[in-house]
Amino acid sequence: MSDEIEVKRARGTGWKNVYETLRNEILALTLAPGQLLDESTLAERFDMSRSPVREALIRLAGEDLVVTLSNRSTIVAPIEVGTFPKYVEALDIAQRMNTRLAAELRTEVDLKAIAKRQKEFETAVKTGDHLKMSEANKQFHMAIAHAGRNPYLAAFYERLLNQGQRMLHLHFEYLERTHEGYLLTDEHNQMLEAIRAKNVDLADELAHAHTRQFQQNFINFMRENYTTDVSLARRKAAE
Repeated sequence: MSDEIEVKRARGTGWKNVYETLRNEILALTLAPGQLLDESTLAERFDMSRSPVREALIRLAGEDLVVTLSNRSTIVAPIEVGTFPKYVEALDIAQRMNTRLAAELRTEVDLKAIAKRQKEFETAVKTGDHLKMSEANKQFHMAIAHAGRNPYLAAFYERLLNQGQRMLHLHFEYLERTHEGYLLTDEHNQMLEAIRAKNVDLADELAHAHTRQFQQNFINFMRENYTTDVSLARRKAAE
């Protein structure tokens, strides 16, 4: 009976169910970078017509999580190690600018929102669920961005955070293996306190260090697990 209820629920939610399921599987690397997403196969999987599946893929493409090729087939967006330095460069600028603005312009309401998101991140870390951790991490940094009162910078920052969530999962894996996961929560707390003190320069410095820690741990992970200049789209094929 429960299986029948689940099928009916899936049918009733249309494209949103497909979108949320595929998004979670992409972010968690359950669907590997480069993997083909065939509309007919997905329609059969979700027991739907191809229209809601197509709508879900369009929305995922808007988040740069899937890519439509010239032959109109759709794949999970690859993660190219070669572009990682440029990505980190953009992330560093966005992170520093939004954190600086937050330190300058934050209100007491903003501080409560940031602190709440930090507690949620700490809770997620204890679960060891990388998907919950990456989402909570994003929400923490977006609470900072909203405190900065610049919607253009915040939107740019959010797009970068979305694009980096899969890389963050590998970052988490490295931290867990090296038993350095505490660094993330400690750094978040330091950023919060710098914003609370309206110490713009310290907030900038901590945001920069936070990006560099992510960069170095990701590079270390790649060196341990893959040859240089290899695309993560080949990960599943190599296993």
